[in-house]
Amino acid sequence: MLRVYGDSRSGNCHKLKLLLAQLEQDCDWHEVDVMSGATRTAEFRAMNPNGKIPLLRLEDGTWLAESNACLFYLAQNSPFWPQAATAQAQVMQWLFFEQYSHEPYIATLRFWKQFLDEDPQYADRYAWRREPGYRALEVMEEHLRTRAFFVNEQYSIADIGLFAYSHVAGEGGFELQRFPAIRAWLDRVAAQAGHIAMAPILSRAGHAP
Repeated sequence: MLRVYGDSRSGNCHKLKLLLAQLEQDCDWHEVDVMSGATRTAEFRAMNPNGKIPLLRLEDGTWLAESNACLFYLAQNSPFWPQAATAQAQVMQWLFFEQYSHEPYIATLRFWKQFLDEDPQYADRYAWRREPGYRALEVMEEHLRTRAFFVNEQYSIADIGLFAYSHVAGEGGFELQRFPAIRAWLDRVAAQAGHIAMAPILSRAGHAP
């Protein structure tokens, strides 16, 4: 059976949980609190020297890291991975965009604000992360104005990859009301069969912020 090490509050980890649910694929999910230091132990680094989650263990014992690489592996021979080479390249284009132009800004601000309780040491970094985050959302908005999904009008791992942190961008201070096409796309993704919600981030009092 597949095994996943992940924090259910993390967008990168939720990508795997969502795709596995929609594939109706069983897995052994090991919950790892990203704030606990568990990924920095020698035991974990023996599995992934980069010390990050999600981490996927395949049936043959192979370890696979990086969320979008895991999506690529899991989606093979499924409706979530297109057959045409051009469409496959376009899916990868958007997954690279997500990790290079989107996640470093939108996910990072969410992490600072929600996990670190807006620690003052990060205050001077918010502004320069916010602008490129909005640029990434603007690229998505322009693309989605005339499309239902990112590639070939078909729901794919490109949508799963970008949905993960886009739908909680507000938790990082981004104003999604400015992006009607993105909001309509988020609704379409959430309406897909087998969709599951991401676990909420709980405050110190034990309630969702």
